[in-house]
Amino acid sequence: MPELSVAVFATDNDQRAVLQVLVDGTSVAHTVCSHATLPLAATDSVIRKTQAFAPNVILVDIPSEASTAALRAIELLHQELPDSAVFAIGTMTQPQVIVSAMRSGAREYIERPTTTTDLLEAFVRLTSTRRKPGREGSRGKIVTVVNAKGGSGATTVAVNLALALQAIHTTALIDLAPLGHCALHLNLKPAFTVSDAISNLHRLDSSLLDSFMARHSGGLQVLAGPAAPSPIEPSVSDFARLFDTMAGLFRYIVVDASSRLDGATRLVSNLSERVLLVAHADVASLWSAGRVAQYLGESGSHDRFALVLNRYRKVAGFNEAETEAAIGAPVLWRIPNQYFAVSTAIDRGVPLMQQGNTEIARSIAGLAEHLTKDDLDTKRTAWSLFKTV
Repeated sequence: MPELSVAVFATDNDQRAVLQVLVDGTSVAHTVCSHATLPLAATDSVIRKTQAFAPNVILVDIPSEASTAALRAIELLHQELPDSAVFAIGTMTQPQVIVSAMRSGAREYIERPTTTTDLLEAFVRLTSTRRKPGREGSRGKIVTVVNAKGGSGATTVAVNLALALQAIHTTALIDLAPLGHCALHLNLKPAFTVSDAISNLHRLDSSLLDSFMARHSGGLQVLAGPAAPSPIEPSVSDFARLFDTMAGLFRYIVVDASSRLDGATRLVSNLSERVLLVAHADVASLWSAGRVAQYLGESGSHDRFALVLNRYRKVAGFNEAETEAAIGAPVLWRIPNQYFAVSTAIDRGVPLMQQGNTEIARSIAGLAEHLTKDDLDTKRTAWSLFKTV
């Protein structure tokens, strides 16, 4: 493993000194510069001084009592030094700070107080990820799929969307439902679940995570949901750390939240590029979609929410414009009503995307294409894997 150069930003003198000692103590990295002031604008001299060293990693300490300036610094450093990986150092008891740090551009979020082992593991993850073609300098996009109302079809949409995205680029499917069904849809018998990954966060790297995931024949990797309800739920901070790791390893991450509505789903929604509310074109379902969007969006932007109308058929008197205005989210996609084909696919464990050129498979493939239309590194020729178009 090559030695990494590291820049340290910490307004607290003691914390800055500790971080320097910890970095040098890893034996795989050394501190090239450290700063007691945080940049407030792109023109700040501290950014130019850091650019002169071209560090591989930038550590930014986030004080628990005053996080705003540190989060702004992460955003600026990520913007002005795009070839440097920004690692945030902060408490794990403030989930919203974790989300904000990751959305600002932090590649890793490391617990404070930090140990040499914590930094070493993060450095190893960085170098191993950068050896994988196409992943350097980028973080995966998260798409969360949520039922507006129980039985709306979130799992079916999530499973088939993940398969369609896998045909474009490396994709992971994570089952966050209280009782996981994704594995059943894919006819997989996973040996491990999300709970196993959460239980091993202290040593989770790409190799260990890979061992916890089941692999579908189409190449999709699946982190399965629990096969039985669990009385002990992981903390929101645990989920933040898990998704931080996942975003460094996969181009796309599809989350089946199903009908789970809690702090974990809210956190993942805030991390997501898109939150797809799966609903039917009926009053009860659309009413629920509005309430779900309101709950999940309380601590973040509503711009990422969109409606996917499942089992769609034209209904007399249904007005999309009025629906969008009432819910506060646009109708992004319509999936045709083919209930028999869907129920048969679930019973057989053969997803719709593997059943040839059907109307519903073309629709989901189109949804995947729409979600990735602005991604320059997508492999458009890979659609032929499922022969959906």
